[in-house]
Amino acid sequence: MLDVQNRSAEEAATGSRGAAGTESPDGLPPAPLRPYLILAVVLCGLYFLYSWVQYAHFRTPSWDLGIFGQSVRAYAEFRAPVADIKGPGFHILGDHFSPVTALLAPLYWIWPSPVALLLAQAALFASGAVVVGRTTQQVLGSRAAGIGLAVAYGLSWGLQEAVKSDFHEIAFAVPLLALTCRALILGRWTAAVAWSAPLVLVKEDMGLTVSMVGVVLFLKGQKRLGAALAGFGAAAFALTVLVLIPAASRVGEYDYWSKIEKTGEGADTSFGQVVGDALASGERWEMVLFLLAITGFLALRSPLVLLVLPTLGWRFLSQDPNHWGMHWHYSAILMPVVFLALVDGVRSVRTSPRAWLVSYGKVVVPVATAVALVLAANLPLRELLKPETYRSDTRTEQARAAVAAVPEGASVEADVSLLAHLTADHRVYWVGTSKGATPDYLAYDLRGWSQQVSDPVQLASQLHPEARYEITYRSDGFAVLKRV
Repeated sequence: MLDVQNRSAEEAATGSRGAAGTESPDGLPPAPLRPYLILAVVLCGLYFLYSWVQYAHFRTPSWDLGIFGQSVRAYAEFRAPVADIKGPGFHILGDHFSPVTALLAPLYWIWPSPVALLLAQAALFASGAVVVGRTTQQVLGSRAAGIGLAVAYGLSWGLQEAVKSDFHEIAFAVPLLALTCRALILGRWTAAVAWSAPLVLVKEDMGLTVSMVGVVLFLKGQKRLGAALAGFGAAAFALTVLVLIPAASRVGEYDYWSKIEKTGEGADTSFGQVVGDALASGERWEMVLFLLAITGFLALRSPLVLLVLPTLGWRFLSQDPNHWGMHWHYSAILMPVVFLALVDGVRSVRTSPRAWLVSYGKVVVPVATAVALVLAANLPLRELLKPETYRSDTRTEQARAAVAAVPEGASVEADVSLLAHLTADHRVYWVGTSKGATPDYLAYDLRGWSQQVSDPVQLASQLHPEARYEITYRSDGFAVLKRV
């Protein structure tokens, strides 16, 4: 049964104030909550500032923020999570199984904007720093190490690239994985199960990660508990990709299996060929190199590093180049795992018979912190130091005018650059997936997401021959047309 200190340690990750400073029965030294909360608030502010500036200046990198904005708005209005951007009437649970995003509905009641999702993600990412920092201080006995590793986590490339990629459901997995790894390090087996089990509601592939938590428990001697958790995770994965997602999908199957198939003339779709190509890929291995390098490779000394294998596994097998490298949001969930595996690794080498390894364990945390600070000079948050980041250019002003030209409540078909700005008070379709819908308005980026548009009226007639549209707003960069 957890005592007051144990409960406060877990509550720290969610911002609760417990009885920090009391010696725990497992011999861990106290770790005050305040410095890590302050650091988390600073990180949250940096993440959100970057996200907000990117949103406000129409620098969105994809359609995902618009999609999540639509689905969370639907939850907030007690409707099925339909994302018309993916296609008219598209049920989002037929794409990825992420019912956890329904937890954002109360926030959306207070702040009905996609920006609320960006704030929630910033807070979720930053909360992991509290878990990483306090765990480091308690296990290694050094506040400097705790602060340093929390900073290294907060500035890590996986989190910064995720912030740059707007909102994604994996934001919920980051603190859950941090708390799971903390519980495994401290030998709190029931807590590890409790924190990891909800991961199956974050995204369908997380079931495999939950299974790997069970494997780690098994390796640590908790054979019955580990086997049960591994079976639960595998069953959850099978249920979501074979039953739940196909049931909600229009095509009646899990569409992302196709990401593993090789395409093109003469392509060999055999599993062996796919695996062979994946293992021969330099870009995929570069991703692994950077993932382990930020821990000085000492994360390899901990069984916790096994938790990265399911995510790396499907990314290696995927034929989509977006899944291979260091960009996008796919590595965010790996950051708390590798940094807490580093903590576990440092603890394990303290009793090593190899003197050089003991010495390395004493300096690896400041080395990892220094590496994080050096890498941060070339990562997205560096843009916050540049005055031009905050300046509105002509394109930004034209985009704002285009959004304002679409009346509230109207249905509108738009390009990627405008989608997220319209979802709060419009029914929004994407120009590439709107077949079957005849929206009230069309809002086009004339410089094009994929091609330049010289005649928006002609484009409208090609996309919607059943209707006639006329221009109500036109600038060098954007055009808004109304159905007449």
